[in-house]
Amino acid sequence: MVTSRWTAAPAQTASLRRRGAVLERAILDAALEQLSTVGWNGLTMEGVAAGAQTGKAAVYRRWPSKEDLVVDALQAGLPRFDEVPDLGCVREDLLQLCRQAREAMFSRPGLALRSVIHECDSSQADRFGGVILEGVVEPTVKLLRAIINRGIERGEVRSDAANGYVFDAIPAMMMYRTKMCASEWSERDIEELVDQLMVPLLRPQGA
Repeated sequence: MVTSRWTAAPAQTASLRRRGAVLERAILDAALEQLSTVGWNGLTMEGVAAGAQTGKAAVYRRWPSKEDLVVDALQAGLPRFDEVPDLGCVREDLLQLCRQAREAMFSRPGLALRSVIHECDSSQADRFGGVILEGVVEPTVKLLRAIINRGIERGEVRSDAANGYVFDAIPAMMMYRTKMCASEWSERDIEELVDQLMVPLLRPQGA
């Protein structure tokens, strides 16, 4: 029996002809996959190129260093926080916001980011820490501020609750317990955070 030598050619040719945004997306996805499987120390530009089915030169033309590539991969992959939950009461809004934060923290980019921070040196950690600050913490604080201000207008939240310490409470607690206590933020954990910390903290005096 004669085996045709043309069988695999179309797929291989198609992968090599990718250009622009399509190729860049494939490289970023491959970087995230590398981070989630071998971590920061195991990630190589060669491995990313192989995962994206492209040449190493194509990776280096766009990203001169591993740090540059990983920062862009994380920024492109982290879930977006664009809409403020509005379910009719502050408690339900806070629960939904915590679920969104959990999804970001335990998404593939979120897990990759945390592995990077644990493995890289202090100067690199500062750079990647900025990614989680801009990609997760600050958007969460922005939405939390909107939820609290709306609760104040409805009379559900005490008028002096719109301050930086309160805004930091959810992201700070979620990040601390994730890192120090290995919490995976089950539904029960989220409900306890909201009911035992946030609701009493926000409740108007005498309510």
